[in-house]
Amino acid sequence: MPPKAKATGRARAPAKRKLAEEFPPGEVLTDTGKKSWKLGAPVGQGGFGLIYLADQNSDKPVGKEAPYVIKVEPSENGPLFSELHFYMRAAKPDLIQTWMKTQKVKHLGVPRYWGSGLHEKGGKRYRFMVIDRLGTDLQKKFEECGKRFPRKLVLQLGLRLLDILEFIHEHEYVHADVKASNLMLSHSDPNQVYLVDYGLAYRYAPDGVLKEYKEDPKKCHDGTIEFTSIDAHKGVAPCRRGDLEILSYCMVQWLCGRLPWEDKLQDPVYVRDSKIRSQENISEFMSKCFSSQDKPDEIQRFMEEVKSLGYKDKPRYETLRSVLQSGLKSLQQKDDGQLEFTAGGGAAPAPAPAKVSTCPPAGFNAETGAAENPARFSGLHSGVEMLKAGGGYMHPQS
Repeated sequence: MPPKAKATGRARAPAKRKLAEEFPPGEVLTDTGKKSWKLGAPVGQGGFGLIYLADQNSDKPVGKEAPYVIKVEPSENGPLFSELHFYMRAAKPDLIQTWMKTQKVKHLGVPRYWGSGLHEKGGKRYRFMVIDRLGTDLQKKFEECGKRFPRKLVLQLGLRLLDILEFIHEHEYVHADVKASNLMLSHSDPNQVYLVDYGLAYRYAPDGVLKEYKEDPKKCHDGTIEFTSIDAHKGVAPCRRGDLEILSYCMVQWLCGRLPWEDKLQDPVYVRDSKIRSQENISEFMSKCFSSQDKPDEIQRFMEEVKSLGYKDKPRYETLRSVLQSGLKSLQQKDDGQLEFTAGGGAAPAPAPAKVSTCPPAGFNAETGAAENPARFSGLHSGVEMLKAGGGYMHPQS
């Protein structure tokens, strides 16, 4: 089930919505393209829906190695509807393949959308969406590693995220909720990582027209509190620089174990002000997170590049890639395509904020999509929280 608010930094829970009732294995759903899909066993649930193993309809039952999952929610619920708009606009298989070919990228970590539709049963209507099946999430890996990732791995993950975010941004969307629990390893290849959960995805440039900067007190602090951008804290609609700011906070946490404001996540104003101070003096912020000998210069340079961006500016993705690659070079490493999750050695960081050293060395082994944010504070908003065990998708059922 979803983690407690304190663990994820949620300040309030979304409004209650109806849960989908469980369908029996073998139930057949037909999408808008007239393709039929057969449900297998339910593998978990999100905030408002159930998730099932699935395959294209045939005489055979859906087995444990099914390549797809289907998310099902009551049709009147909003989260899946919002997420679906992102997938339909930006994650169709042909769009992803074209992008990979033109950008000469071997892998792009955006789950592929295979179909969706409405299904009626027992006089009730349900909305469903078919996407790739994925494996475990990086939050579980992070905890298994003692809440420290090796520096090489963090830089590799940063490079993967830059590829993903550039693709999303070029297709008029921002993600707005990058974090370890929204990063999933492939079900079949542990060296491939996917960014999931597009419940807060925002169409920042519909038809190429950029949204204006406007603070809205009613939307302050949307996202996952420890990582969300300063813009989000001020109630400003998400933008490209916000995604990269969030990524920078993630990379710092993955390296040092905790962010300086994690001692007061229930106070969003404190968190906001702490982030503002960190941007005003990035060097001082880095000194709070790392010892002088362990400070990763490339992360500071990454943050400084992001800080230079205006609200409407297009990020210099190649410059940011070069910064992270320089970090690999300083380690006498390169992005070899292998994601090595090695134990961090020791317990999780103490609750009190403190200056901590970096990770062990690598060798240690509709118009706006989800613009209206039908729910807030991550995790429950779209229901695409993933199965923590068993190589499936979504939270395990309790």
